[in-house]
Amino acid sequence: METLVVAIDQTGDVPAHTGVSLPVSGADTISELILELGMADPEDSMVNTLLEAVAIGNEIEAEGDRATIAVLSGNTEGVVPADQAIAEQVDQLLASHDPDSAIVVIDSTEDERLLPIIESRIQVDSVDRVVVRQARDLESTYYLLKQFLADEELRGTVLVPIGIVMLVFPAILMLSDIAVAVGSITAVIGTFLLYRGFGIDERLSGLSKQAREALYSGRLSIVTSVIAAGLALVGIFVGVLGISELGLDSLQFVTGMAFAYYSVPWIALGAIAATIGRLVDELLRDNHLRMASLNLPFGALAMGLVVRGFAAYFLERANLIDGIVIEPTSIGAITIRGVTLAPEHRLGVFVLLGIVVSLLGIWLASRLSTEQPAEAETA
Repeated sequence: METLVVAIDQTGDVPAHTGVSLPVSGADTISELILELGMADPEDSMVNTLLEAVAIGNEIEAEGDRATIAVLSGNTEGVVPADQAIAEQVDQLLASHDPDSAIVVIDSTEDERLLPIIESRIQVDSVDRVVVRQARDLESTYYLLKQFLADEELRGTVLVPIGIVMLVFPAILMLSDIAVAVGSITAVIGTFLLYRGFGIDERLSGLSKQAREALYSGRLSIVTSVIAAGLALVGIFVGVLGISELGLDSLQFVTGMAFAYYSVPWIALGAIAATIGRLVDELLRDNHLRMASLNLPFGALAMGLVVRGFAAYFLERANLIDGIVIEPTSIGAITIRGVTLAPEHRLGVFVLLGIVVSLLGIWLASRLSTEQPAEAETA
């Protein structure tokens, strides 16, 4: 039975300090790597991780089994490239050694995020986390503080907000009372913590990057997204106007229904425009359409019809809008009497239309999805 004892270096410190190409395996090679890494950076906790991996390998061989000690390392180019590098190195080790199981040695909680990559390829019997003991005296505290101040990201996250608070608080206190000053500072700190906690900065940076890529690649979805945003704003404006025309000022249930009644058609049009742009981009990029993507425009239209129907029902029952009246008409000798739809009938018509549109989208998507594989096979 052969066990793979693998030490994970998620940050890529091993190749950065030693210049070796990974993966590295073998007890003698790892021992030389420990000495080289320790000489390059004695403070790196990866040295202790490698020593722990060698110790575990010696224990396994002492029990009569075979052990292969190896090192996996990511890179500093980003999370996704680092994970891909780890996955490729695991595949190389499994192809060259063919072990039965693995023991993973890590030195931080961040390395635990890589465990599913290894577990998806080989059975993991144990996870050993190395915790380095350090002295807790004044010198160690000073050293940790010095390292903290040298980290640019930590400085920007912790020291800058504290400095802003210390500058703004006296100014607010001179212009107002202490309650307003404390409340303002607390609100700003809470907003900053939520901003960082939810990763809004990363989302905004990723959104701007996607927008630039869409503009450079000439995607239709960027245009339809702008159209959708404009239609949504028109819907909000029309909804507010509708509320004012009905004379509804207070926030209540009927006010919300009136806003939905007037704004939903425009918002639904915006959603349809955005989904059509995505459909065109997907068709140009992949030469085929997924069933879920085909359902999006029909789903947006069906939701708009259903919401419009329920909103109209409540407004009509509140005597804020008129019912649907079908005027009497004559077609030759046939005379059709006029009909006034009750609120329940009006709701039923809109709900039925929503169901029909949704079923039509499902039918069309399934029809096209079955035709596309057939065309691909004949081609």
